[in-house]
Amino acid sequence: MTRITKGLLLLSACGWAGTVHAQDGTAFDLGTIRIDANEAQALLGNEEIDAEDLENRNPATTKDVFAGESSITASGGASIAQKVYVNGIEESLLSVTIDGARQNKSAFHHTGNVLLDPALLKRVEVSEGIAPADAGPGALAGQIAYETKDVGDLLDDGDSFGGFSSVTGGTNGYGARGTLTLFGRQGGFEWLLSGTRHKGDDYDDGAGQTVPGTEADLTDYMLKLAYTGQGGGRLEFSASQTEDTGTRSAQAGPGGLLYTRPDFAAVVGRNTSFVEALSKRNSYTLTYTDETPEGWLDPTVQLSYNEQEIDASGVWGLNTSLSGTVKNEWAIGNGTITAGLDFFDEEAKGHSRVPGSLTGKEKLRNYGLFVQARQDLSDRVSVSYGARFDTQRFTAANGMVFKDNGMSANGAVDIILSDSWTLNAGAATSWGGYELGEAALIDPTAWTYAGFTSSRANSARAGLRYARGPWEVSGALFYTEVNDVNAVLPTAGNRGATSDLVSQGFDGSVSYRGAQGFVRMNYTYADVELDDTAIGSTAYYLGRPAGHIIGLEAGYDITQEWRVGGNAQIVLENDDITPSLPAYETVNLYTSYKPATLDGLELRLDVYNLFDQTYAARSSDGIDIPSRVVALNEPGRTFALTARLNF
Repeated sequence: MTRITKGLLLLSACGWAGTVHAQDGTAFDLGTIRIDANEAQALLGNEEIDAEDLENRNPATTKDVFAGESSITASGGASIAQKVYVNGIEESLLSVTIDGARQNKSAFHHTGNVLLDPALLKRVEVSEGIAPADAGPGALAGQIAYETKDVGDLLDDGDSFGGFSSVTGGTNGYGARGTLTLFGRQGGFEWLLSGTRHKGDDYDDGAGQTVPGTEADLTDYMLKLAYTGQGGGRLEFSASQTEDTGTRSAQAGPGGLLYTRPDFAAVVGRNTSFVEALSKRNSYTLTYTDETPEGWLDPTVQLSYNEQEIDASGVWGLNTSLSGTVKNEWAIGNGTITAGLDFFDEEAKGHSRVPGSLTGKEKLRNYGLFVQARQDLSDRVSVSYGARFDTQRFTAANGMVFKDNGMSANGAVDIILSDSWTLNAGAATSWGGYELGEAALIDPTAWTYAGFTSSRANSARAGLRYARGPWEVSGALFYTEVNDVNAVLPTAGNRGATSDLVSQGFDGSVSYRGAQGFVRMNYTYADVELDDTAIGSTAYYLGRPAGHIIGLEAGYDITQEWRVGGNAQIVLENDDITPSLPAYETVNLYTSYKPATLDGLELRLDVYNLFDQTYAARSSDGIDIPSRVVALNEPGRTFALTARLNF
């Protein structure tokens, strides 16, 4: 028996025991419309990573948030480099929001799309291919919706002040990470202030080789203010800034300047230097909701502004997004109807530091109308269906203006076949419109727009779920095609070039949940093709080769004070491309202790990459072109000790 096999058995053993918790099966409770239940949504490809999952994973980076998942993966390296993929499709082709606020994509292709610190994450909802109409515009391949905690999630009823402090120290370059969060409530007023600092060194891979340019150097601040009136109206303002300023690897490029490439360990044939790079995201959101809706009115009004800045030494880029939504949810006899309008006004601008270069920019404006219904038609049949209409105006770097509009529609059904079996099926067609080009490389003199057009995606998914007692088994076939995607990173300046992307395959899951623990195994096979050919590992803004991926996760409460658990990922060899991508396995374990005599204190030990494997993550850049790129290996065995105090 290999060490890997032993580790996977140990991980599975963490989840035995217990009895299943009872569930409310009321068919017409508007709070539990059956097709909106987690089990039905998961089979439709709408995964929720909830507060319990996040506590189990104890994430320090975006990649950690999705540990143990098989359909949702992230590339490696420092935070500045991490990108998220859903069934092999890059997040830039999904609608990505934080607390409902629309996020734009990266300004430079060697960096991640949405810089995020997970310290205050409450949950993440991911729609794989089929996104509802109220998910917002641009949801070609689905949606990723991050939601952060507010005072109501952290402060006990009757208390007026609280907080928590968390400190983590680790080996193998992990360094030190600290978070301090304070919050309070007085009358109808609420406030929250949080800050995180993570500083580390370059890590070693499993072979003991230092991977330069991977040091953690992240700073995050968040402020939330809210007021809830006696009538239930709630106005909330949030502001956040997340910044990565570490020293990153860089190689010479156009004009002889250095360009940071934190997604590569090195570039073959070019000398590597190390420079300070910048990735920064600023977000501001104002939201109005009604906490005690009555009758037909349950409104949400939101206005957001977002900036994502990249300084990659030789180039600089900035993406900005002003977005807003006005919607209302109407309760009807057997469900809800949500309708409203939204907009965004976005700009990508940047410049090269090559002498004589011009600052270029593109602009994109969208207005949308949408309606989405969710209904229990009977005790056995539940449906969700909706549509939206969007119209866009695009201003090119050379001043040309393009206009277009399109309809999107979606539908899904959940049918109870028996006491244990349920059928789910759904389909969607989504108009994507135009894509902003890469901000840092916009060239108003060289970029051309002949053939520039709007994109459209078509998705379908069907599956079965079996649930009895503490056991649940599910499986679904999926298909997503995204056609006529603009060249965000154009070859020879040809922005009018288009690509067609397809991801198809199978998602499966087996889980057991008892009173003291759980164990879950996910399996995903995603065959990703670009223009009818297996996709490569540098198809920026499009996708990555996925193949067969297995995710394992388990947790078990030994006592009320002690908990053990962990997660693992098994990635099989992918020979769809040449050279083939090697298989690898990695196991992470943890134990936590919450002493009953010290209320609010938690001590936790994490062991990452338990068996010190040497590998590059399947979603990382350049892993299939060893003649040109030295791939970025993941950290070897790492120990991290965390102390958290709630007060």
